[in-house]
Amino acid sequence: MQDTQAWNGGRPPESLSESALLMERVLYEVKRVVVGQDVFLERMLIAILAQGHLLIEGVPGLAKTLTVNTLAKAIQGSFKRIQFTPDLLPADLVGTQIYNQQSSEFSTVLGPVFTNLLLADEINRAPAKVQSALLEVMQERQVTIAGQTHKVPTPFLVMATQNPIETEGTYPLPEAQVDRFMMKVLIDYPKDEEEFVIVQRVIGAAIDVGAVATTEQIRTLQIRSRSGYVDPALIQYAVKIVTATRDPARVGLKHLSRYLTFGASPRATIGLVEGARALGFLRGRSYALPQDLIDLVPDVLRHRLVLSYEALAEGLTPDEIIRQILKEIPAPDKPLEAHVRLS
Repeated sequence: MQDTQAWNGGRPPESLSESALLMERVLYEVKRVVVGQDVFLERMLIAILAQGHLLIEGVPGLAKTLTVNTLAKAIQGSFKRIQFTPDLLPADLVGTQIYNQQSSEFSTVLGPVFTNLLLADEINRAPAKVQSALLEVMQERQVTIAGQTHKVPTPFLVMATQNPIETEGTYPLPEAQVDRFMMKVLIDYPKDEEEFVIVQRVIGAAIDVGAVATTEQIRTLQIRSRSGYVDPALIQYAVKIVTATRDPARVGLKHLSRYLTFGASPRATIGLVEGARALGFLRGRSYALPQDLIDLVPDVLRHRLVLSYEALAEGLTPDEIIRQILKEIPAPDKPLEAHVRLS
């Protein structure tokens, strides 16, 4: 029988080691059901700790819904899935007011965005009016209905998916909305050995997911993660990387200028630093290292770069441009020097 008791009876973790142990238990519980997808799972935990949102691109059938649903059960959070379609209305997401004939009053009915983990499936299949309805709740974590403001639960994570195969009947996401996603993660097909295990688990007995944490404990982890130390040299490194996407000539990559129409916004710099701090926390540290930031650069930047027609004609991808930028900009040698000096 799977233990469904939360870690330490639901008591918030008191130390860094206890926090790391709790996150390991959550990750282990999810991986009891989900096979592979290690990078996806790590990025999902980073997004929760850093209070960001994920844009996922992958073909159907790669366990995106299963992963989010399993995570929700592991942390005793609520989970909702919205299938985006061309006939979807904003009220179908955020809610609306309904007139009660018996009481002659309007009552507010909250929509499915009021949940801890929200899966927006094929978000690019809905028109711009629906996509913009998701904008406020992603940024402000609240919804306004008939002049009244309603806050969503904490933690709150929006995970939106896009299908890279079918483009008929889709609407491109507005740049303002794309920029609000902290990371864009690409999911590929599983390896042969992973797919073998997937089939075994599907045809075998169902696995009961244990509730190993609570949403209150996750909220404590979010606060503790944000208290991690980030050296000014690491922030400057993030600034240089993002600035290079706007003006590649400043870092000796003038030939990239013709491939980039627009670079990344300051949200990308914030996402890099916040994500690196959360990743360092996941790795059992109270501080971020350059490698934490480097590991997240492609995920944070790839959806924020607007490529020129010349880049598209030559088959260049944002990841290839990001690789060239990282190769040209050296990481700080002693990112914790200031921290040691102040200690």
